[in-house]
Amino acid sequence: MVLVLGVSAGAGGARAVLTHSDQPHLPPIDRCRVPRRAGGGVEEAAFEAIRQMRRSADRRDELITGTAVTCRCPLHADAIRAGAGHLPLTVVSEPLAQLRYLRFTGQLPEDGTVLLYDLGSSGLTITHVDCRTDSILSSKRSTVLGGDGFDALLRWQLARDGVLTDKVTCRRHREALSVDRVVTAMDDNSGGRAVLTRSDIAELCAAGIHHSVSFVHQTIEQTETPPDAIVLLGGCVRSPSIQETLAESIDLPLIYDPEPEAVSARGAVLLATGRPAAELRGARATLGDLTPGTVDRRKLIAALAVTAALGATIAGVLVMDQDAASGHDGTSPTPAEIVGIPPADSFR
Repeated sequence: MVLVLGVSAGAGGARAVLTHSDQPHLPPIDRCRVPRRAGGGVEEAAFEAIRQMRRSADRRDELITGTAVTCRCPLHADAIRAGAGHLPLTVVSEPLAQLRYLRFTGQLPEDGTVLLYDLGSSGLTITHVDCRTDSILSSKRSTVLGGDGFDALLRWQLARDGVLTDKVTCRRHREALSVDRVVTAMDDNSGGRAVLTRSDIAELCAAGIHHSVSFVHQTIEQTETPPDAIVLLGGCVRSPSIQETLAESIDLPLIYDPEPEAVSARGAVLLATGRPAAELRGARATLGDLTPGTVDRRKLIAALAVTAALGATIAGVLVMDQDAASGHDGTSPTPAEIVGIPPADSFR
């Protein structure tokens, strides 16, 4: 059997999904989540996730034939590429991977536009996408809200109630409330207890979620293109209270995958299969290209054919070992490929 590995890397750490190439939507053979170490780089968590999954494949006496890692930030992409060494992998734009999986599972409309509402541990990213061309119309990021902030608020509330706990335990309580209506937090040192409910989480998150609604409206106003739906992504949107608040505040249909935090990694699985690059519809535009339909298709096809040999940058297509800002340092290209990662100035 052919095994492929998809990894999503971000400020909070990395998630990895090991599965067969044609079954990214089914329960994986194995998976892992590696939190980012304080002071550690994003590449550290990504490569630890890869090591764990490679050991898992070795125990099954199977071979991983393809590996793809998703990134949103160009700096993260460069760090992973630099650390890859001789490990063959593809670094993929996170929205490209998300779109690929949503289309594979039939959740993405064929026409019109959608908003990708990605609420993770470190912040919120909203990306407005043309479903027909996979062009990025607009992308905005805010660190005003995110899982880390929600955990800090929950930890403060527990401390006020006499229960001292750590960050990891707070996150576990918050995630448990996505499934259970009530959880009990305990202080092992003092013996104190506090009952937490979904209503408590809703109140703590309310201000941030309402801020995100205005963020959504700003994105729509910028592109002047009304979206047809909003796709909820990231582990934080598992919270029923957050889903309900968004549904009440934004007059758009909601698209929700049962595992919103795994969509990026599952999309990476699809992009790690080694399918012809011509199938990657998302290669038509990068996040840095805010004007859809401006890329010549013939140039793209020609660029794809020679990328491996040239190692040059092709806007919105495959990029191998590019040092645009500082110039080439004379080192040999690594086996890492970069697909659809936006330029740094698109994150201003």
